[in-house]
Amino acid sequence: MKITFYGHACLGLTIGNINVLIDPFISGNQKASNIEVDSIKADYILLTHAHQDHILDVEDIAKRTGATIVSNFEIASYYGNKGFDTHPMNHGGNWDFEFGNVKYVIAHHTSSFPDGTYGGQPGGFVIEGEHKNIYIAGDTSLTMDMKLIPLKTKLDLAILPIGDNFTMGIEDAIIASDFVECDKVLGYHYDTFGYIEIDHEEAKRKFYDKGKDLMLLEIGESIEL
Repeated sequence: MKITFYGHACLGLTIGNINVLIDPFISGNQKASNIEVDSIKADYILLTHAHQDHILDVEDIAKRTGATIVSNFEIASYYGNKGFDTHPMNHGGNWDFEFGNVKYVIAHHTSSFPDGTYGGQPGGFVIEGEHKNIYIAGDTSLTMDMKLIPLKTKLDLAILPIGDNFTMGIEDAIIASDFVECDKVLGYHYDTFGYIEIDHEEAKRKFYDKGKDLMLLEIGESIEL
């Protein structure tokens, strides 16, 4: 499994020969100006919630690629009504896609489209694919529901928001990694704008002091699991 960071909370997953895109917000992110949106491949687009900084490039990418949009019922319906191919889910539900099993899990946040349309309840994803298991938390606070994840799935990587203000900050993300029983963490949802800027070295040190590994990728950088 290859994971590419496209800035903010946008990730690209390559699982086998399938390309999965998470929360595409690229064209509106000045820090991601080095990324060519039109070159990004997507067979599936997974959306954690409906805020603009997670869905800005969905329609352009889905039109170009024909990708299936996977999210909660309200978000899937929103795009389905526009003629896009969708797969609706809701909290606690699993589905076996061609790239692996996806479970839509609880996140505590808000969710509405830029036009004011209700975006349903936000969520995260547990993805089991290519013998690797990852948790993409989405925009969320620290929540006790995270403790349910390792009861079923042993994670190889937890992808957690760390920017604070709108989501968990560093300290709560460390606790979240305890809750999901995964000491290998990829941080995201930080630095994009003033409210969520972080001190990278301090963040890494705090994780290291707790015996954990925090990875902060450059935009466009990839890792292999």
